[in-house]
Amino acid sequence: MAAEAMTLTIITPEHTVLKDAPTDAVVVPVVDGSMGILHNHAPMVANLRIGVLRYRQDGVFKRAAVIGGFMEVSHNRVTVLADAAELAESIDVARAMQARKRAEARLRDRKANIDRARAEAALRRALARLRAAGALDEEE
Repeated sequence: MAAEAMTLTIITPEHTVLKDAPTDAVVVPVVDGSMGILHNHAPMVANLRIGVLRYRQDGVFKRAAVIGGFMEVSHNRVTVLADAAELAESIDVARAMQARKRAEARLRDRKANIDRARAEAALRRALARLRAAGALDEEE
């Protein structure tokens, strides 16, 4: 690990998604936008929202979808405790596309008695997974 590096760990209730991965930059989706973390960042804790976490290894940004949770930064260690998370290469794009279509259909059906907040959250999760996998632009 380089002198200017940190480590990133992503943990969910089910398993450890990433453990002590060397990185020199992390960008996380926080409740009021995005936050960048670099070497020697001040200790902190932040709430995460559904979105794409990006981390740089060997000059290349890699991505993971995170579904809420918390992040702690301390002594050049970034620890993400997420409700759910998937590395980009682990995401089943076809399944995420189907989840997106189902959520959009539920939201379009004005006559159905649906839990709108739940359908919107399902859509946000599907979009985060698709963005992390590179199947959607960041703006979509």
